[in-house]
Amino acid sequence: MRTHLNIVPNVQPAIFSMPAIAVNSSSFMQATLAHEVSFEGIGMHSGLPVSMIISPAAPYTGYVFIRKDVQDKDARVPATYDAVVDTVMCTKIANQDGVTVSTIEHVIAALQGLGITNAEITVSSAEVPIMDGSSCIYTEKLAQVGRSVQSARQRTLKILAAVRVSNASGFAEFVPSHSRAFDINVDFGGRLDGAEIETHFTFDLDDDNFQVLSNARTYGFYEDAVKLQQAGLAKGASLDNAVVFHDKAVLNEGGLRSNDELVRHKVLDAVGDIALAGCSVVGTFHAHNPGHGLNNQLLRALFATPSAFTWVD
Repeated sequence: MRTHLNIVPNVQPAIFSMPAIAVNSSSFMQATLAHEVSFEGIGMHSGLPVSMIISPAAPYTGYVFIRKDVQDKDARVPATYDAVVDTVMCTKIANQDGVTVSTIEHVIAALQGLGITNAEITVSSAEVPIMDGSSCIYTEKLAQVGRSVQSARQRTLKILAAVRVSNASGFAEFVPSHSRAFDINVDFGGRLDGAEIETHFTFDLDDDNFQVLSNARTYGFYEDAVKLQQAGLAKGASLDNAVVFHDKAVLNEGGLRSNDELVRHKVLDAVGDIALAGCSVVGTFHAHNPGHGLNNQLLRALFATPSAFTWVD
């Protein structure tokens, strides 16, 4: 976060009034946008202006990013779990020519949450615009243009047996269930002990309204932000696009949007990261202190364990 200028109280962004989008009636059919939609913002890490256009795409396209600033290499970067090359502070993907796109998780979560399975996403640089640090603005504009159900079924993977990965601070696992659910706990490494915040949240991708997740912003700690910006990183981060804590207090004017905003953002990130499976995963994602790294490791472990899943209609 910009410590010399932007770490000052500012007006809390509005929470959009988004029409409820029911996706469960056709959740296993492929779908795309009814019309293209555009966004303007800055990159969280570069701090530079970036534009993005999300366009309808044919069945079986999945999510594909197109770098319009790339001329001499393949500019198309499919957003799939095996294209992930970095998970430090965001999810970053690359194609075989080494062309990359970073911070894709929030826009992918918005598409997934609204039941849009096919889209081409054209960006003007190597990073997606961060907007307000949540999926709220993406979701609002995508909901306004609507979606078009296509005459092709999604590939559907059903979890048959638990698959789990872990690190020093937490774990992530898929367990069998009849829903596409997310069940997440966080403890923030003890840095927010005593703060009045919720640490557990569950969400069903078929039955719950995605608006519940869409306005949860990314978050961080003031002392970490200072170090990152001194190292030339997170140049675009500010109170306009992140919740910032200092001595367990929220620096943003208006505070949190809800006392479970932080754990809801973890669920939001997981929805975006797990969507890189390229199929509908029927089973519960259960995790403690997950992050982009664990989310991607879990997908890799899942597909490396054929006995843990089956393909179904």
